Amino acid sequence: MSSVIFHIDVNSAYLSWTAAEKLKNGAAQDLREIPSIIGGDQKSRHGVVLAKSVPAKKYGIRTGEPVANAFRKCPNLVMEPPDHKMYRQKSAMLMEYLRSFTTKIEQVSVDECYMDFTEIASQYASPVSAAFQIKDSIREKFGFTVNIGISSNKLLAKMASDFEKPDKVHTLFPEEVPLKMWPLPIGELFMAGRSSVEALKKLEIDTIGELANADLGLIELHLKSHGKMLWEFANGIDHSEVQPEQSEAKGVGNSTTLSEDAATVEEAMKVFYKLAKSVGARLRKAGQRAGMVSMEIKYYDFRTASHQKQLLKPTNEDQVLYETACQLFKEIWSGEPVRLLGIRTAKLSAESEPEQMTLFDMELPQPPDEKHQRLNAAMEAIRKRYGNDAVKKASLMKKTDGKNDGKKKKNER
Repeated sequence: MSSVIFHIDVNSAYLSWTAAEKLKNGAAQDLREIPSIIGGDQKSRHGVVLAKSVPAKKYGIRTGEPVANAFRKCPNLVMEPPDHKMYRQKSAMLMEYLRSFTTKIEQVSVDECYMDFTEIASQYASPVSAAFQIKDSIREKFGFTVNIGISSNKLLAKMASDFEKPDKVHTLFPEEVPLKMWPLPIGELFMAGRSSVEALKKLEIDTIGELANADLGLIELHLKSHGKMLWEFANGIDHSEVQPEQSEAKGVGNSTTLSEDAATVEEAMKVFYKLAKSVGARLRKAGQRAGMVSMEIKYYDFRTASHQKQLLKPTNEDQVLYETACQLFKEIWSGEPVRLLGIRTAKLSAESEPEQMTLFDMELPQPPDEKHQRLNAAMEAIRKRYGNDAVKKASLMKKTDGKNDGKKKKNER
């Protein structure tokens, strides 16, 4: 039986959870039914729209824009401050409920998770009917809604859950990819960050389908290994498994919450430089090298993203860590403000372990320069006159041990 994977995502989580909590405490009006937003104080650095209602969206209010702009668009807008403690409680309640169906749950953020439904699929009429049952029971039990995407792998389930919202169930099985996913703009493909989208558009690739049908060699030429991953995603290929518990891989890392949100690549690179120095120093102090580097982002609205890369050979050099983190950031950054950045390393090995050489470590022979050409010509002339053994490289001469040397010197005396 092929895998059945659900991706479950809370609709406009912060606003939905705030609305549900207020209704539970006796509020007369549902924030989801009026123009409303979740945002911070205009005087604070978090003075941006973290979440918006559907009626607010009709006024052109966008997530991430300054609160002041939102009020100019809709003077009667209702704003509530974020309550992250309450959000964590709502999230924990939801995950506990989902684990009553199966323990094969991988939580990837405060408001979304993957569920491996494969082993319990036979208990239901169909995956779709089971998804509707779960979705409806969440709405009735907790007072907020979710979208559920269904497929045979995590990627397609994630893409499916992002289709029409709210309170919907969507399928995106491999055979449905050409019809449902390929017409979408390339920017909607999972893990396609702003720089990747810009690079693809320069190649006249504007839709997911155009990427799927592009020459892989061309994509790799311009976007390297990340391009191959995006090409595979565009074709619905994903071999990652649902991981019920985050593996506590031994590694060294560091992250920092920024005093002001980073809004440019240059600002992020300055942060990565400091983080790389810290992580590199800790690796060297521990006598370790890392074979894998991962980069993590937490956006202004607390959404998270991460990306990792297997290194050709283990390292503890600051510059390698820095350049790798910057590359990973550029590949997936959405262009939105960032409040936290981190570098983590894994697959550690001791510095004392011998390094396995790669093809890149092997220097190809270089043509000799003029000085060495003259030297080689002189050596060749001597050999022609006095024989092939007349001139030898010292490094190629057979070494004698000290005992024989002593005998030779004694005999000479």
